[in-house]
Amino acid sequence: MMNKWDIPGSTEKPTVNKDTETLRSDLLTLNMGPQHPATHGVLRVEIKTDSEVVAAAIPHLGYLHRCMEKHCENLDYRGVIPFVDRLDYLASMSMEWTYVAAVEKMLGTEVPRRAELLRIMTVELQRIASHLMAFGTYALDLGAFSPFLYAFDEREKILRLFEEVSGARLLYNYIWIGGVWNDWDDAQLTRVSEFLDAFEPETRKYHTLVSTNKIFIERTANVGVVSIQDCLDYGATGPVLRGSGFKWDLRKNQPYSLYSEFDFDIPVGDGEHGVVGDCWNRYIVRMREVGESIKIVRQVLEKLEPGSIMGKVPKIIKLPKGEVYVRQECPRGELGIHLISEGNDSKEPYRLKVKSPCFTHTSMLPLMAPGQMVADFVATIGSIDIVLGEVDR
Repeated sequence: MMNKWDIPGSTEKPTVNKDTETLRSDLLTLNMGPQHPATHGVLRVEIKTDSEVVAAAIPHLGYLHRCMEKHCENLDYRGVIPFVDRLDYLASMSMEWTYVAAVEKMLGTEVPRRAELLRIMTVELQRIASHLMAFGTYALDLGAFSPFLYAFDEREKILRLFEEVSGARLLYNYIWIGGVWNDWDDAQLTRVSEFLDAFEPETRKYHTLVSTNKIFIERTANVGVVSIQDCLDYGATGPVLRGSGFKWDLRKNQPYSLYSEFDFDIPVGDGEHGVVGDCWNRYIVRMREVGESIKIVRQVLEKLEPGSIMGKVPKIIKLPKGEVYVRQECPRGELGIHLISEGNDSKEPYRLKVKSPCFTHTSMLPLMAPGQMVADFVATIGSIDIVLGEVDR
């Protein structure tokens, strides 16, 4: 066990208990980050260790802070969209839709059915791409490199489709107020269907490669356990909440858009390995959600009919005085947009506040860390799948 008097150059003396004349160890403070080894973002976690055991963890945020919410007060309502793109930059379609839905709710805009279906299709493809990133980087966290390559190969196919319809691979500016910027032609929709047919068998390979891998299970089962009550106390949502066994998904429990027309399930942690609420169960929820997103996209392809992709929206958008809060189910949890307009012919939001699921989950690290080995704490950080662009804003 290392004590601070063992550190080269330290002049501090060991503490001696006069009654027993034995040395009492002190905690060693270490910094993880701000560059996380597996690229979850510029997060710095100050950890206090007793040998290999983590006694406490303190997240330090702000390394990616860009004043996004303040900038939005000086942009017109359309100009905000590229800024929300950069929140969770691995799920930009979901970020756009939540913000746009808030504006549309205040504006009273009717979105054409085809545009709504295309929105659902794109955000579910985005969910698959996001979970593939989570799968690949999580395996990388724990020392496995091959899953990362498999995941990125499939994710690349989705990004190519997004690039065709939006012109961008990561930050899309595709979902606009009133609809979507560009339609998907028949050839592109056929390629989506072909991708799903080829990709679904690949997901079963991932389970063989990682989910049921003995080493992976030992690294993740019974590690970083959080109960349902812990999740509710902290306000956790998405796969973190469902990994603890709580069946809650806004697409099912409070359907928005056309989700009430779709048949899909809500995967939850079931303790197949380890215990409900541990790293393995959070991981498996995401993997099973990929299968549910495949089902949803296939149903969209069946329902699509010719039609308009943009509703009637004023050339210059001015919202009436008031405020609205809209939340949607994004890959990492519930994203909330609180939008306030002061009216008076203002073309900019008076205030835009983002409720970030990743911020909430990062706040749970001090709860999850004590008693873990340092290596297990790396697994815990990976299991909550945070993106610091959304945490810091």
